[in-house]
Amino acid sequence: MCALAGVSRSGYYNWIQSAPARSIREQKDEQDFTLILAAYQYRGYAKGARGIYMRLLHMGVRMNVKKIRRLMKKYHLFCPIRKANPYRRMAKAIRTNAVADNRVKREFRIHGARRILLTDITYIPYDGHFFYLSVIKDAYTEQVLSHVLSESLELDFVLETVEQLMRNHGATLDTNVLIHSDQGCHYTSTKFRQIVSSHHLRQSMSRKGNCWDNAPQESFFGHMKDELGPMMKQWNSFFDVKHSIDDWMDYYNNDRGQWSLNKLSPNEFYSYITTGIDPLSEIRSLGN
Repeated sequence: MCALAGVSRSGYYNWIQSAPARSIREQKDEQDFTLILAAYQYRGYAKGARGIYMRLLHMGVRMNVKKIRRLMKKYHLFCPIRKANPYRRMAKAIRTNAVADNRVKREFRIHGARRILLTDITYIPYDGHFFYLSVIKDAYTEQVLSHVLSESLELDFVLETVEQLMRNHGATLDTNVLIHSDQGCHYTSTKFRQIVSSHHLRQSMSRKGNCWDNAPQESFFGHMKDELGPMMKQWNSFFDVKHSIDDWMDYYNNDRGQWSLNKLSPNEFYSYITTGIDPLSEIRSLGN
């Protein structure tokens, strides 16, 4: 039979003798995959291998990323892969005399927390039309500091994003803070410039038609829409959309670990750099 199957006799007997060890490995894989699946399903948002790794850290489990990928492949667990959007909207700014210089110059993270704030507007598709989301984000900690959803593109919701920022985080800002945007008509408007100036913030703007000058914000919106995608079919009203976005923002700030933030969520990372206390210090000290 071994000759017919093209298998050596020693190989066959080795396979027979190693059956108990294979069974133990299989049981261990199933146990580990149960943990992976729990991390993957946490709060209902799909995650890749690195996202699962960071969620496991917060569950008190340290598991090698290669092992996570192996078990995901073995048990057919896949995370949606972001695809490049060939129709990415290039911001067509209205050039006026109010255009600010590009003071950030793509130096998003070298100045530390609460120094560079990024802001932009994105379109949220719903039932054949759009809602509009304005966000202000800390370029260093990746925290979403304020966000406002609107049913129209009227200027008010962008101004409210700034007011919300100052109400919730004004005490952590000083006069050196730059708020960086594209050259859209909302940001070159008189009212926006007035409200920014009244709060002693400075403006910076991307060069016209250059999305790379605000790339972190564009990337953020892309990830948000990917992860909210499965929920979009369940939306029946503006309030459903707002509830989903509010929940995702809470998840993003508090529970969505980021590789570049020492495997911490944005709020955890900000707490870490301001207090020096690493919430994962104990689990990091363990071996793989």
